[in-house]
Amino acid sequence: MDPIRIAIVGIGKIARDQHVPAIRGNSAFSLAATVSPHDAGLPGVPHHASLDALLAQGPAVDAVALCTPPQVRYDLAAQALGRGAHVFLEKPPGATLAEVEALKSQADKVGATLFAAWHSRFAAGVAPARAWLAERRIDKVSIIWREDVRVWHPGQAWIWQPGGLGVFDPGINALSIVTHILPRPFFLEDATLVLPENRAAPIAADLVFRDTAGAPIHMDLDWRQTGPQSWDIVVDTDAGTLRLSQGGAVLTLPTGTEHGDDIEYAGLYSRFATLIRGGRSDVDTAPLRLVADAFLRGRRETTDPFHD
Repeated sequence: MDPIRIAIVGIGKIARDQHVPAIRGNSAFSLAATVSPHDAGLPGVPHHASLDALLAQGPAVDAVALCTPPQVRYDLAAQALGRGAHVFLEKPPGATLAEVEALKSQADKVGATLFAAWHSRFAAGVAPARAWLAERRIDKVSIIWREDVRVWHPGQAWIWQPGGLGVFDPGINALSIVTHILPRPFFLEDATLVLPENRAAPIAADLVFRDTAGAPIHMDLDWRQTGPQSWDIVVDTDAGTLRLSQGGAVLTLPTGTEHGDDIEYAGLYSRFATLIRGGRSDVDTAPLRLVADAFLRGRRETTDPFHD
């Protein structure tokens, strides 16, 4: 079959570090164009300053990968779907749940694929963790996601604005894993969000969830970590403790530790191609719903101003 002609909209760090290599490493795709009003694009790849210009002037594309901040993603996705193009949504899939649901309805109507791409679910340890937990009794879960925002998100003003999610931008990766590997749904019971005086989004959060069988789930998010970074999920079960570390790349079971290669974005694009070929969408909003619940129910605490 002919390769799927795809354009990347938004040529920032995540696009250059992850999307471009994954697309070029997958024979199901060809990188047809890039779009950005602030960037010159990639050598040898047609580039436009806007999606309007790409759709009007070409080259023709079958799909777009939206790597923009979530606040502007709805209009771009709706425009692409309106032209019958398949759409890959970087995480989080949108600034609100309602706009993601609207996009899903539009994709269904036009027969295009919409993919809400939770990259952390494709980390090496996640699939075997899900399989191991499927038949276990879950006693409690601890999630510690602590990193240095100055290292991982330097100068990203949009991430501190409404819709940018603040510390939940990385924290939603943990939620995407936990909603995928735990055998039962869970819901928010309590939350505290810590906001710098000069920012609209939280720099830290403490959340308490409970699954439908009563197992407690505690989540500790913080962007003020220095030194070693922590991306860990620990699940205590009737058969011992499971630990996912390094964002899901390393799985430790009572029987030992398994390490895996970084295959997250390769897995995402393999999944996207399969969905397109099969005429299906994959739009799981469970992680975003939990974040929305935290903003809806959480108490706000103010801390010192944050400066890059």
